[in-house]
Amino acid sequence: MKMNALVMSRNTSAIKALVTAFAELGVEYQVSLSPSETLERIAAGHYSALVVDFDLPHAIEVARAARVMPAKLKPVLFGMIGNGTSIASVFQAGGNFVLYKPLDLLQVLHSFRAAESFMQKDRRRSSRQRSETLAYLQLPGGTIPALVQDLTEQGISIQAAEPLMPVRGVPLRFLLPGTTNVVKATGDFIWSDKAGRAGLFFTDIPVACRRDLQAWLRKHHAKKSDAVRVLMEPAKSRRATAGAH
Repeated sequence: MKMNALVMSRNTSAIKALVTAFAELGVEYQVSLSPSETLERIAAGHYSALVVDFDLPHAIEVARAARVMPAKLKPVLFGMIGNGTSIASVFQAGGNFVLYKPLDLLQVLHSFRAAESFMQKDRRRSSRQRSETLAYLQLPGGTIPALVQDLTEQGISIQAAEPLMPVRGVPLRFLLPGTTNVVKATGDFIWSDKAGRAGLFFTDIPVACRRDLQAWLRKHHAKKSDAVRVLMEPAKSRRATAGAH
């Protein structure tokens, strides 16, 4: 099974250098132009590597979303940076390797060869049944996709590609992982942070959808005692927010 990479960039010369390197290394690739598209592709497919242009808006949120993927699905993260972007921003977002723009072919080849042992070639074959799930939130500015991190009967916690404005009465839908059952609901934000993470309580959910959700939770041994805790804002995020005031 060939290694594959997803590239989030709009930089034509950088993409050209990556494509040349991928051809020499035998790496399959796809190019994404936006954070939302990148999240959708991460959730739908299994990539050996994710190359993110950190000069794009919301690149850090996309990188952090990739880092919370299950271990077998987590891609090796390459951060592309220009002169105005710090190296630290890549590693703080969970990056593994830094690529400096304008990209040099030898630099790209060296970095990918160094990462080859981490880019498990059988990753897609062994994990194809464990794809991630996206939730689609109908917000005032349009429909936004977000990775589902936790599910309870009371609500959902998510990771979006950009910070979300907390509002009430948000229509949303998501596919229960490992099934063909779509759950539709309405929820209120109970918290959100600058990293694109958020938690929502369900305020309305159709009976059939609630039944499917309950059955899925029972199958996955979800504990009712954890139902509220997993939806609350992480303590680290709360401390960071408090320190900013």
